[in-house]
Formats: sequence, C-alpha cells, structure tokens
Amino acid sequence: MTKIGDALRPDREVPGLIVKFGDYPLHHGGVGAIRSLGRLGVPMYAITEDRYTPAAASRYLTRAFPWATTGTEDPGYLVEGLLRIGRRIGRPTVLIPTDEEAAVLIAEHQRELADGTRFGGFLFPRVEGPLPRRLASKQGLHELCAEHGVTTPRSLSPRSRADVEAFAASARFPVVAKNREAFQRRARPAVNGTTRINTPESLLGLARGWGERPGVILQEYLPREQAEDWVVHAYFDESCTPLALFTGVKVRSWPPHAGMTALAYVVDNPELADNVARFIKQIGFTGIVDLDIRFDRRDSRYKLLDFNPRMGAQFRLFESASGVDVVRAMHLHLTGRPVPEAEQRAGHRYVVENIDLPALIAYHRSGYVTPHAPARASGTELAWLAADDLKPFFTMLARFVRPGAKHLYEMWRARRGAARTAG
Repeated sequence: MTKIGDALRPDREVPGLIVKFGDYPLHHGGVGAIRSLGRLGVPMYAITEDRYTPAAASRYLTRAFPWATTGTEDPGYLVEGLLRIGRRIGRPTVLIPTDEEAAVLIAEHQRELADGTRFGGFLFPRVEGPLPRRLASKQGLHELCAEHGVTTPRSLSPRSRADVEAFAASARFPVVAKNREAFQRRARPAVNGTTRINTPESLLGLARGWGERPGVILQEYLPREQAEDWVVHAYFDESCTPLALFTGVKVRSWPPHAGMTALAYVVDNPELADNVARFIKQIGFTGIVDLDIRFDRRDSRYKLLDFNPRMGAQFRLFESASGVDVVRAMHLHLTGRPVPEAEQRAGHRYVVENIDLPALIAYHRSGYVTPHAPARASGTELAWLAADDLKPFFTMLARFVRPGAKHLYEMWRARRGAARTAG
C-alpha cells in the first residue's frame, strides 16, 4: 500500500464503480478515477463500451462491465442494469458518474439504487432529486444563477424559429450556441458541443435544422482577448460544506476556447472559492462539482458557464498536500472516514496528451496567453501516461490515431470555414 493510502485510511472493503452512459471510450477522467482510488487499494470496477478501452486496460481495474449504451435509453432499463452490476460486485459500492446522464439518473432514482437487495445497495451523495438535472440544463442553470445573483453570460433560450430570427436581427455577434438539456444532447443534438457562431446568416443557416422548438441556448460570446477561463472542482457534504475545494486556470482547450481542457494549472483564488461555496450553499447541492467560469476583464466579474454535477475529466489536476482529490474525498466521506484538510498544490499542471498538441498549435497562432498561468510548473500530471499504469496510454493511442486524427481534421475544417464566413 502507498504512504498516501495509509495516511488517508480509505475503507478498502468498499469498491468504486465508474458509471458512464454513451459511446466515448477515450475518457481520461474515468482512467484517472480508477487510478486515484486503485492506488489506495480500493477495488475498482467500471462500465465500459467494450473490453478494449483504456479504462478496461488499467492495472488498477478489478473488472470491467462492457455495456454499450447511448445515454438515451429508458431510465428504468439503466437503473436495472446498474442493479444487476451491483449484484455481480456483491457488496455496497460507491458510484462515480462521469457524465451528466449518469449523475441525473442516480439523483432521480436514489431509492432504488440505495436499496439494492443482495448486495447492500450503492453509496452516493444524497441530493434533492431534481437539482442535478436542473444544473446540467443550460437553461436551468441560467435561471438558478439569476435567482441567486450569480453572474452568467447574457443568454436566450429560443422557443420558436421566430425567436431565433429576432435574436439574429438584434444580437451582437459572435455568439455561442449550446445544447439546452443534458439528455437531449445525445438524443436530438442541435449542435456538436459549444459552438461559436460568427454571423446572423450562419445562425439562421444552422437553425434550419433545429425545427420549430430549438433545443439550444444562445449566449453572448466573451472575447478571449478580454477574458480568462477558470475551473473549480469540489466535493460538498450533506450540509453543503466543502470537504475539498480547488481552483485553477485553463490555459488551453480543444476545440480552442470552447472545448475540453488540454492544459491547466492549479492557481489559488480565494475570492472565486468563496463565491462558489456560497452558491452551493444557496442551492443546497451535495456531491462533486466541476465548474467552468470565465473572468470577464471588461467588467471584472466571474461568469459561470457550465455546472457539471459530477467529477470532471480533468479532476486529477487537483490534489491537496494530504493526497485528497474530489473522488478520494467522496469515497472517504461516504464510507465514514475523515477527509484530511490541506492546501492545494499551487502551480501543479495537468496535460491531456492527445489533444494538447493541436491546441498548442492553435493557441500559438492566435497569440493568446493566460495571465495567471505560472511561468513554471511545480509538477505535472499527464492524463494518459503513468509509469505505474502504462496500458491505458497505449490503448488510447491504438484507438485514437485514425478516428482521432479524422476528428481533429474535421474540427479544423469547421473552424476554418467559420473564420471565412466571419470574414
């Protein structure tokens, strides 16, 4: 056992289960969670697309449960599938959702999942059932923020084609479009993730495929020259008290300025930490959060972009001096163990190898820099490559090269076309 594991004193009789719905086998967050708890001697299980994903290849995984899902299945079917896996594990198990669909399902079916017979039920933070769905909804989050005085980008949820046309005629471009609801993003996606739209004509052209009830939210674009991206990861107990709370700055993402974190640093930001803790207390959330927040230098305000009511893919950026990350904090707390307090590792950085290279090229060409990024890192954690667990890295390479290169090329072409349209 590791020295950190002995210091944290985890309950090694209670396994963890990575819960994911949908087809995204190259998910470094799931691998990170398997390693994080597995290194402490906690048995780890995972739902995987098949037996050949990076998560399934980890030496710290006790067993993979291949289960191909889309995230659009009937909730009853997904709950029964989870209970079936629980019975195969055979003992109480901590659930670790890696996507909004899983987090929402767990929150809305707490009784069935906690009362699992023959294995003792699952362990997870108890939260008001409808809250994660509302937080995962871009419209729901915007409304919650308005209720509690939390600043967000100016937003509109069009309810008809006429609303889109009126917005196009009056809005200041560029603007950003996002899928409004978590479950709809896979069943009926209006856009492929966060999408920057440069002109009214581009918006109207895209809207032709949205039908009469567009499933999007349209937001003002915060120009990268006047803003910087912050991330907050935390775990809150049943009294909405943070047992672990970390702040950092996102330096690069892919696609640039609107996608998944490619490079980030741990940076102390007490003001932002206090703001987040106050908001969580107001809304009564319990569990892990992953927040994307943009600081707008034009008005010196932090604006909440996204609230993920589950662990984020880049959560391993953050670890305290006592070895606590948000996944470890949750497992310790749910198994009745103390969560040691300590400062975060300021200056530490996190790199997602397979997407940081194209992001580096894009950011270098734009000349964009992040003012709060440290000049030198105090340490580095890679998303995929780990000396004590090499197979996930090579499995990622094997699955990424052809489809990954094609995907990156298609995104580059789309961005180039958007730039020409804007010009």
